[in-house]
Amino acid sequence: MTSSESCVMSCWTTCCRLSVPALALCMLAGVLLGGGAYTVHYAEGFSYLSSNPKSCVNCHIMRDQYDGWQHASHHAVATCNDCHVPHDTIPKYLVKAENGFWHSKGFTLQDFPEPICLRPVSLKILENNSVQCHHDLVNDILGHDSTGAQTPSCVHCHASVGHGSRR
Repeated sequence: MTSSESCVMSCWTTCCRLSVPALALCMLAGVLLGGGAYTVHYAEGFSYLSSNPKSCVNCHIMRDQYDGWQHASHHAVATCNDCHVPHDTIPKYLVKAENGFWHSKGFTLQDFPEPICLRPVSLKILENNSVQCHHDLVNDILGHDSTGAQTPSCVHCHASVGHGSRR
């Protein structure tokens, strides 16, 4: 064996010893990325970036809410995003990501409440969007832009507006 062949064999041996952990790491990364990509594809994950209400029923858990919305008074003027996420771009997608996490967790582990209820942070967003949309109507009720602890929740009286009457 020549010295150049010996050098190549030595480099090959060293390379193989170092590449087994690297290969295992690459395989693990591939499985995680592939599994994640398949999950996003299967769950139609990118549809949640849109404003199309049909994306909310990709998960059958939301079917009753979607059907109720189609028959409710706001169907012609508001979509899910108009009421349930902030309207500023960055907060909108942060809330969508957070909601997506909790919805995925609830669906996967089957630990969501029946009927589905708004979390306190989601209720606050809904309230803010309702006041913003109906500002001219509720201005006097809210005391000219000041909401205090005394102000009742819009949803308290208007629970059936967005999704129809409860079944």
